[in-house]
Amino acid sequence: MIRLSTSRIVKLATAWFIACSIAACGGGGGGSDSASGSISNTSASPSAAPAPAANVATITVDQGVSGVPNMPFVSVTVCAPGTGNCQTIDHVLVDTGSWGLRVFASQLPASVALPQQTNGNGGALAECMQFYDGYTWGSVRQADVQIGGERAQSLPIQVIDPNYAAVPGTCANVGAPRNTASALAANGILGIGVFKHDCGAACATQPIAGTYYTCSGTNCTSTAVAESLQVANPVPYFGTDGNGVIVSLPAVPGGSAASVSGQLIFGIGTQSNNGLATAQVVAVDPIRGVFTTTQNGTTYTRGFIDSGSTGLFFDTNLMSACASPDQAYYCPSGTEQLSAVNTGSNGQTSTVSFSVGNAAQIWQASGGGAAMPLFAGPAFVGSQDFDWGLPFFYGRNVYTAIEQQSTPGGAGPYFAY
Repeated sequence: MIRLSTSRIVKLATAWFIACSIAACGGGGGGSDSASGSISNTSASPSAAPAPAANVATITVDQGVSGVPNMPFVSVTVCAPGTGNCQTIDHVLVDTGSWGLRVFASQLPASVALPQQTNGNGGALAECMQFYDGYTWGSVRQADVQIGGERAQSLPIQVIDPNYAAVPGTCANVGAPRNTASALAANGILGIGVFKHDCGAACATQPIAGTYYTCSGTNCTSTAVAESLQVANPVPYFGTDGNGVIVSLPAVPGGSAASVSGQLIFGIGTQSNNGLATAQVVAVDPIRGVFTTTQNGTTYTRGFIDSGSTGLFFDTNLMSACASPDQAYYCPSGTEQLSAVNTGSNGQTSTVSFSVGNAAQIWQASGGGAAMPLFAGPAFVGSQDFDWGLPFFYGRNVYTAIEQQSTPGGAGPYFAY
């Protein structure tokens, strides 16, 4: 999903098209590098796998909370800081296009009481996370966060709660509220993209409407927030394995699968299981987190790699959109074989081949599959945006290096694949 932002493209979650008959499927892309994992082409669960290493968590692409395809999920354990009072939350969306953990207040029992985060003046902090088609709202809390065997302590997170104070008008002016699991199609969002904090220096120096607020009673006022108090990407706070992540998903042959199982691996070059190998490093703009994509003679100045988007989303005249109500997606007469060139801020170029199928036909033929590697569409992106969503990840190891962190491929921020 793509978040509105004044300082950087802060993408989150997926493209939300739940009203359409395709049931919010998104897609595009193919893959070439080997990736570990399993695929189910039936409704049966994947076979049991050996226990993963401490820096590995299992990713599952399945029917999830609302039956939306191309959504990768992981389980996250949230604890009251310094205690054993914890709750494990499943079906949290893995999102390389945003930064920070967001979970619902309804997922946290009374025993997991998370301290309220305050600003430097003691004001209670709340956050609005705006997307192109909606927003999440809730308080900022402190939590110990564990994923696999990795743990970050006293991390600021967003606890989504529509009943927290009153939603400011400057927050709710971008579309529908995504303040329930069914509306978000997930039990939370795990933002593990290239930045440490979800707003960064821009929010630290001045109040920016639609981001952070201090609340007294039901009234909330826009406020500046120091970076150390902002909702934070947990990965750089993991210690040894905190310089980045690898999303590893298997290829999906045949156009669809009922489910896919892969791995979320923490660290780049820190363990025997997370080497960079021959992956191409595509550096991103250190402020906006984007690179340049060129496709069919069109240059898109805001290219980004986003596991939280349900498809490849870009505006092109090569294909027609599907008929209403599925116009968020492309419906070519046959499968289109395409390619694009990504150019990083480091000058590195990388040619990517991908395929786009007829979304309506594929969805109907699949009977409601979860993994759709051929879906693409024009929805919710501007003419300068090229969103490499989840289908780009199938059959690849995709590396996300976090800003200012040292890796074998140089310091982040960058993507590699």
